[in-house]
Amino acid sequence: MEFQLRDNKIYFMRGGERGVISACEEGCIRFQATASPELESKDWTLLPKKVDAKVWMEGESAFLQTSNLKVQIENNGKCSYFIDGKRILSEQPEQTFNMHFRNYRNIGSGLWNMRVSFEACEAEEFYGLGHERMNVFSKKGCSIDLRHLNTKSSIPYVYSSLGYGFLWNMPSTGRVELGNNRTRWYSDCAKAMDYVIIAGNPKETCKKLTDLTGHAPKIPEWALGFWQSKLRYENEEQVLNVARKYKELGVPLSVIVIDYFHWTEQGDYKFDPVYWSNPKKMADELHEMGIKLMVSMWPTINEKSENYGYMVDHNMLLRTASGSNRVFDFYGPQAEIDATNPDTREYVWKKLKENYIDNGVDLLWFDEAEPEVHPEHFDNLIMYAGRGDEAALIYPYYYAQLVYDGMKDMGREDIITLTRAAYTGVQKFGALVWSGDIRSDFDSLTEQIKSGLNMAMCGIPWWNTDIGGFYGGDIESDEFRELIVRWFQYGVFSPVMRLHGSRNGADRTRDIKEPTGGDNEIWSFGEKNLPILADLIHLRNRLIPYITKQMDIASKEGIPVMRPMFLEYPEDEVCYKTGDQYMFGEDILFAPISKRGQMVRKVYLPKGRWILTQNNLLFEGSQWVEVHADISEFIAFVKEGAEVMEVFMNKALGQGCDR
Repeated sequence: MEFQLRDNKIYFMRGGERGVISACEEGCIRFQATASPELESKDWTLLPKKVDAKVWMEGESAFLQTSNLKVQIENNGKCSYFIDGKRILSEQPEQTFNMHFRNYRNIGSGLWNMRVSFEACEAEEFYGLGHERMNVFSKKGCSIDLRHLNTKSSIPYVYSSLGYGFLWNMPSTGRVELGNNRTRWYSDCAKAMDYVIIAGNPKETCKKLTDLTGHAPKIPEWALGFWQSKLRYENEEQVLNVARKYKELGVPLSVIVIDYFHWTEQGDYKFDPVYWSNPKKMADELHEMGIKLMVSMWPTINEKSENYGYMVDHNMLLRTASGSNRVFDFYGPQAEIDATNPDTREYVWKKLKENYIDNGVDLLWFDEAEPEVHPEHFDNLIMYAGRGDEAALIYPYYYAQLVYDGMKDMGREDIITLTRAAYTGVQKFGALVWSGDIRSDFDSLTEQIKSGLNMAMCGIPWWNTDIGGFYGGDIESDEFRELIVRWFQYGVFSPVMRLHGSRNGADRTRDIKEPTGGDNEIWSFGEKNLPILADLIHLRNRLIPYITKQMDIASKEGIPVMRPMFLEYPEDEVCYKTGDQYMFGEDILFAPISKRGQMVRKVYLPKGRWILTQNNLLFEGSQWVEVHADISEFIAFVKEGAEVMEVFMNKALGQGCDR
């Protein structure tokens, strides 16, 4: 094997492979390699920095060190990584005689199917990889597909309990196996293997990851209140009547949402005048009530759309290598816009601005943002950014950039886009990720708690769920009425508190494209629940100053608001196993109730002294405690001495203290 040490990098070459190892941030080492004759380096969403690094030869091995992180590449090609001299990660050979560490299989045109394996550590736990429907906190022992689906958003990053982060810097589809016999990362299609090792404790790696991929902007304060949504409001009067009733009840409402099929045709990006005769007037009345307006936008488009011909002729749609370009069937076959194409982004933003933003719409909801395709043959997709299986994961990144760039050009700073999928770095475009069309049941609520904590470790701090779940909710049933309260409690202690869902009771007898679903406002879930839910919204509003402070930390330092316990207590081994409770910012420990009929649960209190918000009782930390919570109660502890405790002590403050 041949090594060249220059420019503070290690260049290496051997039969069938060439590559480079470099420092891309203090305490971060980047590995790039290919089986092609030349290494084609592409950063994708990575923002590498020029930092000092030391390189040297020792025997037949080459070394590179930045801060306390060191890599050794041996003469046979094996790479090992060390923090403060302790080995944290080593490649594992696939053949005897310590051979064959990285595997490449040619799939044509300089593209490769590739994989790399690392030795497993029995005591190691992994967190991250975005969100999906699985009741798992640590991903150790899991095999995870790297692809976006409805309810699954793949972020190819994990944090290891050994004190490092691993970023698979390739937006290709693939797979990761975090097994007991090995850790293995697969790419279905790429020009080069590219990954980054990030040294540090949980908070240090959060900061370095966002330094490398971008920081979330400062979130506007209005976004931290309560969002009202349902499937779906049919017309202006329905929207305004709901907003007026919240106002009449004295319950603060921050955002109200107009969902899909408010448009004339998929791909038209405008209100249907039959049902929305004066959207600007509607928006003006909402604004007078202090309410922002959000409208849903889909990437789907068909030949009936007024924009279809132009977009086809200018290659602004996703194409297929074989077969029809219609990749999704929903009320007829649909094509999808190619958001990775800058011309597409410019053209679609022009339409969105003209028809929505100029009519008073404040923010947009990007549904279907994966984008959703059927069948899931990503290798059949042709995108501006590359073949589908080479670049499919990056689609929602550019989709969010579409709005961010347009809003910036307008001089707007309060930019938020609700999106159903995400990729590394999307946070810098003001992306608020939600977990998709999840079920309305207690199992789903349990899953979402762990999903949110894993997404939080991926550098994306703005995350939320449909409160109550999206589908299967019967608002007349006792089970759902219990569920909606417990989910509302969880929503109070989520980065964004947003109610949405397709409830039972839709009227499908009328001649309308997509009828209004069952009621989904806080007065829809029974008389007993209304005051409980109203009180939770008031509490959320009183928490806004605290949440704003924590969001500012997320923006500046990359440390999320919704934090796994180990992020605050990295020396406490119990915290690495405890995924059904979490820190909400620095001072609040929240323990959701997510089982039907449950009134009692155990809570782990880390070191320190903790006050239970229900009754102001003081508890010593470093122990498990059992806490009772009736349906109208939630379980939250506050660090002794924290100012935020005043919010919970002054429960009588009510409406007068809402912002």
